[in-house]
Amino acid sequence: MTSRLPHIAFLGIGLMGAPMTRNLLTAGYPMTLWNRTASKCEPFAGEATIAGSPAEAVAGADIVITMLENGAVVEDVLVAQGALAALQSGALVIDMSSVQPSLARRLAGLAAERGAGFVDAPVSGGTLGAVEARLSIMAGGSEADVARARPVFEVLGKCTRIGPVGAGQLAKLANQAIVGITIGAVSEALLLAAKGGADPAAVREALMGGFAGSRILELHGQRMIDRDFAPGAPARIQLKDMRMILDEARAEGLTLPLAQQTHNEYLSLVANGHSDVDHSGLLLELEHLNGTLLGSMGRGPKEDTSNSKN
Repeated sequence: MTSRLPHIAFLGIGLMGAPMTRNLLTAGYPMTLWNRTASKCEPFAGEATIAGSPAEAVAGADIVITMLENGAVVEDVLVAQGALAALQSGALVIDMSSVQPSLARRLAGLAAERGAGFVDAPVSGGTLGAVEARLSIMAGGSEADVARARPVFEVLGKCTRIGPVGAGQLAKLANQAIVGITIGAVSEALLLAAKGGADPAAVREALMGGFAGSRILELHGQRMIDRDFAPGAPARIQLKDMRMILDEARAEGLTLPLAQQTHNEYLSLVANGHSDVDHSGLLLELEHLNGTLLGSMGRGPKEDTSNSKN
């Protein structure tokens, strides 16, 4: 007797959802897909069922995965558009979006009313991690629900159970605090070195071998030097995450000065027309503030010849 793979409904075929869907299909999972912009599902039309609505997508699914832009969209798709109401008893909902921990707990309660399990499982690793199936998956949920989801997670990357529902989102907030603040630190460090006359590429190479070495310096530092700000993770998403970090801190009675300052810098970056640049594009806001470019050598400001809007 052979056991069949569970049928997955995947809601949200975007920058992250598309490569994740590709990996799941390659692993042999039967899938039904839905996306607000239906054309994004078309590349998979020969391998998966394309649904016309979230409720239609989840009907009969064993596992429902959401990978959507923010909490408001997740709530709209699962609640307002009827996906939770269409769940079959015994289904498992896995929200891999980045949302407020409180929303994850509330959605888990609504899923339980339908006899369904719920795991909040936000990810880190960006689009490259999604393509290469190297996502870091931070799971919140019961041990049984996370164990049930684990074979799916293993197709997408590496899963760590953080704790009960909502704990995965707390871990993602911690991740995004470190990412956002470190991008700011790398931007400032490279601009400082370049403005004083150092070669920022050589500075990055030297720092990579020391205590300041990090994935942010390695990957995003190179992006800054190359001025390659095509979005892997758009700045507007990083701003959303920084806002959630501050909201959660406020709810817990905490003051986080570095997170607050980083939030303000991303807010300015987005307000200056850069909502869709990669979050490493925070450098653009720092350059705008100082009237100089990272590539400028010496002490005087250099005209911005990039395509950025200031």
